[in-house]
Amino acid sequence: MKNIMNKIILMVAIAFGITSCHKDLDQFPIDPDSFTEQDVFADAASAKNALAKLYASLALTGQQGGDSGQPDISDIDQGFSQYTRMLFNLNELTTDHAVVGWGDPGLPDLHGMYWSASNDFTGAMYLRLAQEVSFCNSFILNASTLTEPEVESYIAEARFLRAFAYYNLIDMFANVPILTEITTDLPVQSSRIEVFNFVESELLELQDILPNSGANEYGRVDRIAAMALLSKLYLNAEVWTGTPRYDDCVTVSNNVIGSTYSLHTTDLNGNGTAYDELFLADNDSNGAQNEFIFTISFDGVQSTTYGGSTFIIHGATGGTMDPSALGINGGWGGYRTTKALVEKFDSPEIDVNGLNSGLTGTPSDWGLVGDATENSWDGPDMEMYETSTNVFELYATLSAGKMKFRFNEDWNNNYGDDGADGSLEPGGADIDVDAGTYLVTFDLDNLTYSLTAITPPSDKRGMFYTDGQNLEIASIPPFKEGYAVTKFKNIDINGNIGNDTSGEFTDTDLPMIRLAEIYLNYAEAHLRGGGGDANLALSLINQLRERAYGDTSGNISSGDLTLDFILDERSRELYWEGQRRTDLIRFNRFTTADYLWPFKGNQPNGVSTSAFRNIFPIPNNTILTNPNLVQNNGY
Repeated sequence: MKNIMNKIILMVAIAFGITSCHKDLDQFPIDPDSFTEQDVFADAASAKNALAKLYASLALTGQQGGDSGQPDISDIDQGFSQYTRMLFNLNELTTDHAVVGWGDPGLPDLHGMYWSASNDFTGAMYLRLAQEVSFCNSFILNASTLTEPEVESYIAEARFLRAFAYYNLIDMFANVPILTEITTDLPVQSSRIEVFNFVESELLELQDILPNSGANEYGRVDRIAAMALLSKLYLNAEVWTGTPRYDDCVTVSNNVIGSTYSLHTTDLNGNGTAYDELFLADNDSNGAQNEFIFTISFDGVQSTTYGGSTFIIHGATGGTMDPSALGINGGWGGYRTTKALVEKFDSPEIDVNGLNSGLTGTPSDWGLVGDATENSWDGPDMEMYETSTNVFELYATLSAGKMKFRFNEDWNNNYGDDGADGSLEPGGADIDVDAGTYLVTFDLDNLTYSLTAITPPSDKRGMFYTDGQNLEIASIPPFKEGYAVTKFKNIDINGNIGNDTSGEFTDTDLPMIRLAEIYLNYAEAHLRGGGGDANLALSLINQLRERAYGDTSGNISSGDLTLDFILDERSRELYWEGQRRTDLIRFNRFTTADYLWPFKGNQPNGVSTSAFRNIFPIPNNTILTNPNLVQNNGY
C-alpha cells in the first residue's frame, strides 16, 4: 500500500504541476506495514477494496477520520478541502443561493466575486480533482493486470469517476491537461473542447460496460450514471465548446428517464411532500435512494469528515435555531441565503373566482356584508351560491373586521351571531372575522354557518428558518442577516438522530446526480431546440411540482413553460446541491447585469462583474511548476 500511494503522490505532482516542496498530496496509509502493492491488486476482491478509495476520495479528506490528520491536500484546513464542501463554496456561495459570515482568507472573496489565482478554495478544488484523476489512473493501470471478469466493471467505474472529475474541471477551470496514465513528463494543456470530447468518448463507451440500470450496489455507479453525466455534459456543450448539443441531451435524458430509477413521491413523514426525505439521514434507505443516480455517501461513525453533510448542516445552523431539531449538537453560524432564492418560493394568490366557478350551484340573493367584505357595510353584498336547498356557499377573501349575512341587500332580513357559537339569529351580532380566504357556508334551514380557511398552494421545497432572521441582508455578518436554510437534516423520517448520537458527524448522503435533475435537463434542452416531446417536458416539470406542493395546485400549463421558468425551477428544485453557478452561466446570468442579487460583485444591491469570472483560475503554484500551462484569461 505504501508503494502504491507513493506512486499516486508522484503522479499527481508531475501530472498537474504540483511542486513537491508544498507537499500538497503527502499521505500515508494508517498502517503502512499492513499491505503491499501486490496485496492491493492480488485479485478481484482486493481490487474492489481499492476501488472504494476512488469513491472515498470524493467524500473524505485523508487517511484518518474526522479530518484529524494525514490529509490528502495540505496548505488548507483539512475539512475545507473535502470535495462537496468545496463544490458548495464554488458553485453555490458564488451565487444568489448563499452568503457566509466567516472571514477565513479567500472565503468572502467567493460570494463577493473578487477571487484571485491564489485563492485557497479554487486552488484546493483543482488539486482535489487532479488527485481523483490520478487515483483513477493508478487503479486502472494496476487493475488491468487482473483477469477476473468482474474487474472490467471495476475499471469502468474508475473511468466514470475520472470522467466525473474532468466534467468538474471543464466546468470550473476549462483548459486542463488530459492524463490517462502515469508519466513523469510535464503535460501539455488541453483545450476545453478537447477535454469535453475526451469525457464524451469515455462516457459513450462506458454505457456498454458498466452494470445495468440499478444492478450495482448503492453508492456505486451503473451505465445510467454514464448517460446522466452525458446529459449534463450535452446541456452545457454550447457554453463549453460553442456547439449546441441539445438534441443529444434530449436523447440521453430520455434514456435515463426510462430506466429503473424513479422519482421519490411517497410522503413517509406526513408533512405534505416527499421532497424533504431526499435530504434526511436515512436517504440511503427511505426510498430517496431510488432517485439517486450518483451519490456521495456519508456515515457519522464510519466515515467522518467536517465536509460533506456535516458541513452543510452545521454550517447553516445558528441564531435562535434548535440544533437538536436538525440532528446535530450545535451550529457553526455561517451560511444563509439571499432574498433572491426565498422569493422564488412565493406562494401564488388564491384564485377565488376560479374556486367559485367550480361550485355546483346558482347565484342567489343571499350575500355577505360588512367591513370584512370587499364593499364594506354599504354593499353591494358579496353574492353567495345556492349549492343545495337553502344551503349557500362562497369562496371569499376577507379582511380583518366584521360581517353578516343579508338577503337582497335588505337590512330587514339579516342574520348575525349573538353567541359567537356558529349559530345565527335574525338581526344578530356582527360576526368577527380574521383576515384570510375562506369557504363561507350558510345553512338557512338550521341557521348555522361556518368559515373554513383556505390555505394557499405552498411549494414545500422552500425550507427556510426565519425566526430572528432578516430577509434583507444589510451586511453579511452577523448570522441573522438572511434566512437560514434547513433543507439538509441529520434525522430520519421518524425524527431520530443519525448514527453518531453525539450529533457531531452526520449520515445524510449528498446526491451528485438525481433523476429530478434529468427531468429538468430534458425540459430545458427541448425548449432550446433539442426536439423531444413538448407534452413530456411539461409532464416532467409538473411531476416535480406535484411532489413539491403535495397536490396539483402548483401545476403549470404549456404557456408557462419557458426558459426563464426552467431556470427558476432549477433553483427551487436543486438549491444548495452544487448546481447554481453552472446554471447561471448557461443562462448568461452569472456575471452580467441581466440578473443581480444581494452582494453580487461585493455590492449590497449587486453589480455585474467581468465575464472572465465564468471560470476559475488555475492555481498560481501549478502555473509556476509547469511552464506548459497558460493561466485562464483575466487572472
